[in-house]
Formats: sequence, C-alpha cells, structure tokens
Amino acid sequence: MRGEIDHDVKGVLSTAPMSEDSTVPPRILVDLSGVTFMDSSGGNVFVAAYQQVSETQGWLRIAGAQGSVLRVLQLVGVDTIPCPPSSRP
Repeated sequence: MRGEIDHDVKGVLSTAPMSEDSTVPPRILVDLSGVTFMDSSGGNVFVAAYQQVSETQGWLRIAGAQGSVLRVLQLVGVDTIPCPPSSRP
C-alpha cells in the first residue's frame, strides 16, 4: 500500500482483501511501508479485517509501518493482535 489511509479511502480499503465472490481470504499480509499517513478509521479497518479472518482460523499480519502510522496502529490496538506461527509443513 502507498499514500494516505483515512476516512476517504476507508470503504475501498475494507473491501480490498475480498475475493471476487466477497469472501475473506484465510491469510492477509499488509505492507504499510509506503503509507505516509493513517488515521484511526484506517486502523479500525485492520481491526475489522482481523476479526473476519479470525472467525475462519485465519490471520492478519501487518509489516513495515513507520512513525505516525505505527502510532495509530498502537492506539487502536492492532499491535496487540496475536501473530500465530506459520502453518507451513
């Protein structure tokens, strides 16, 4: 992802990980290294995505968050989301 994540892109972001048939994938990896700004509405989208994938025993992982973006993730509690070990054989 790149740019800014705020209220204006919240709707698009919340449907981004969905497949064509609107199902949530079992695993989501989000690279935020190119994100320069994020407000709480963006952080809340990641909380909702985590809740959706958790219902099907999936996981959400976020990588590369810097500075103020990381702070928003911490404020909404995304940094405390458990990260299960890889299920690779």
